[in-house]
Amino acid sequence: MAQAVPKLVTFEEFIDWYPNTGIRYELRNGIIVEMPPPTGNHEKVVGFIARKLTVEFDRLNLPYTIPKTAFVKPEFADSAYSPDVLLLNLDNLDNEPLWSKESTVSQPASVPLVVEVVSTNWRDDYYKKLADYEEMGILEYWIADYAALGGKKFIGNPKQPTIFVCELINGEYRFNEFRGDNKIVSPTFPQLNLTAQ
Repeated sequence: MAQAVPKLVTFEEFIDWYPNTGIRYELRNGIIVEMPPPTGNHEKVVGFIARKLTVEFDRLNLPYTIPKTAFVKPEFADSAYSPDVLLLNLDNLDNEPLWSKESTVSQPASVPLVVEVVSTNWRDDYYKKLADYEEMGILEYWIADYAALGGKKFIGNPKQPTIFVCELINGEYRFNEFRGDNKIVSPTFPQLNLTAQ
């Protein structure tokens, strides 16, 4: 549900305003947007993906972590997203000017992979966030549409649960679609043993 505000706000104003109420918000082109509370199934999928990725980066002894809450900020926009799963490269966080005080990253070297689990505001994941993550240069972006909520042009007619792994190639995302027992192919984790189901 979008909250109307009298004027557009900057990222700095958003961070200063952000209340400690347990309600999540994102900033989208200067507009503060209240995030709907997640459903139990949504959180189950988020937790499952985070667990599988954590096991894999731990197995490979990579300097990654998945924070509880953090923002991804496109460099040239007053936007700040709180992804469902944000894989951070600890080795680059010292280079992030907003990390220490605002738990915010803006450099692609800090974000090897980001996951959005689709909910009723699916257009944000398929259009807005995709465009901003692509422009930022984030190498891998997953759209996990477990409930088949997205548009038919993305997930078919009839709609089918789908996971897209978007891989950045020459500055643009290439969509790789996985359904059912298709093994997910991740450029970041090529040995990941995970199916779309």
